[in-house]
Amino acid sequence: MAISDPSVIREHLEVVGSDGGHVGTVDSLDGQRIKLTRTDPDAGGEHHYLHLDVVDRVEGDKVILNRTRAQAQDEWGVKAVGSS
Repeated sequence: MAISDPSVIREHLEVVGSDGGHVGTVDSLDGQRIKLTRTDPDAGGEHHYLHLDVVDRVEGDKVILNRTRAQAQDEWGVKAVGSS
């Protein structure tokens, strides 16, 4: 189940797994996905994307996922849908 109001996800929020592990930092929303900043230390210089279905909730300045850090990083996409 996706978050009911994605507008609460905003730039610069930290994204963390259900285990509290740092996944990334929000750059922007890209349709039904969160685009993470490429300057985040864990990003490896690339933008990564997470579908809104993996978001459990937004709490304070954190987007909390419904999967662990490792699971989220295994699933994140590197290119936007439709990119070549």
